Amino acid sequence: MISNRKLEHLLFCTHYDVQYKNKKTGFEDIEFIHRALPEINKEKIDLSTELFGNELKLPLIISAMTGGHPSALRINKELAIAAEKLGIGMGLGSQRAGIKHPNLVETYKVARINAPNSLLIGNIGAPQIELASKAVDMVEADALAIHLNPLQESIQPEGDVNSEGVVDSISDIVKLVDVPIIVKETGAGISAEDAYKLIKQGISCIDVAGAGGTSWAAVETYRAADADLGKLFWDWGIPTAISTIEVNSVAPELPLISSGGIRSGLDIAKAIALGANVAGVATPLLKAAYIGHEEVIKVINKYVDALKIVMFLVGASNLDELKSTNLIIRGKTKEWLCERGFNTIDYARRS
Repeated sequence: MISNRKLEHLLFCTHYDVQYKNKKTGFEDIEFIHRALPEINKEKIDLSTELFGNELKLPLIISAMTGGHPSALRINKELAIAAEKLGIGMGLGSQRAGIKHPNLVETYKVARINAPNSLLIGNIGAPQIELASKAVDMVEADALAIHLNPLQESIQPEGDVNSEGVVDSISDIVKLVDVPIIVKETGAGISAEDAYKLIKQGISCIDVAGAGGTSWAAVETYRAADADLGKLFWDWGIPTAISTIEVNSVAPELPLISSGGIRSGLDIAKAIALGANVAGVATPLLKAAYIGHEEVIKVINKYVDALKIVMFLVGASNLDELKSTNLIIRGKTKEWLCERGFNTIDYARRS
């Protein structure tokens, strides 16, 4: 049953080791150029931004995590309260369970009830064209995310490994609903080639959801009777920093969310400097939500403090200035990008 699977996912993400083992996000290879003369006032740094006409006080989205099981109701409530208080956006987990089982609708609607003014993002799978409008209406969503999870489906015992027609499905959903469409991965990243295909379908935003944070191959490893496949593909995917650069290179004007292993304000700063409009955070906030919205706010405020320090040290008084600051790209991230034909020197000389 879908609901039981949702509960298992929550438990494994909270209590088991499901992080990438030997692959990191790539942010560790990104370095800012320190400015000894920043010439700005840290107390006047502006972190506000806009996404789909919605004002965000911080460049942060609570990434899609859950819904579809009774235990998800409290988690989404606490996350939504935090989102409303901080003026940030929030994504919901796949809404298929709520549409198929009306008794689970409240586990999703609780988010809109507790975040009436926040940017709220619905969520369905790419083949689920008939669910798109219902998902938007269920939570009065401001945008709809279409999730891509071929890696997870490949390892999942009951996984759907027929990907034929997915691009056409995305195109149909874009035409069907009247809210912005976000296409997001679920932890394995999006390449420049796939970003180009998606842009041609008229989507409004890409969430790279890259490798380096929670591995859904790892999550499904704990659910599978035979763990060998999950262990083999545990570290599969495009690191988040690299995916952010690849997608931004194809469509620099398209709104971009960088998520997947974001664990600090320094990571957020690097994601934005690489081209993202906002960053998405999931697992750390899921764990905080079990304690309550105050803990979620506490974690996010720590990120904000670090983000402001980074911006002060590079002389960026707002997010646009952060996007144009100089960066050094080195190590495995540079190696990957150079092999793919990206000129990393350009990032070191942007100002």
